Amino acid sequence: MELEVEVAAALHEFAARLAALDPAPVRSAGVALRVGDADPVVLSESVAAALCTALRSYHDPRDRGRCAQCGGPRLDEGLQCLDCGQPAGLFGQLIRERMARHQ
Repeated sequence: MELEVEVAAALHEFAARLAALDPAPVRSAGVALRVGDADPVVLSESVAAALCTALRSYHDPRDRGRCAQCGGPRLDEGLQCLDCGQPAGLFGQLIRERMARHQ
């Protein structure tokens, strides 16, 4: 329930902040978003477009790229793949090359 309230508040704040920048808001139905049981947040066309842009440009800090070995999207803080266990990037390539020489 707390998360629903936080998401609804963030949407309301986003819509209000951007609506204030729109000198002549388009008088259309726009887009209505409802989070849980809260009142719907009505976004004008320009605010809805800005939300789409913001969502598409978001980069999660946990996203460390893809594994060069298996293509998996889950690399840990040390850039080791959580799917296949191989180290990723140039460091991983160096380790694999050195291990191949010693085998």
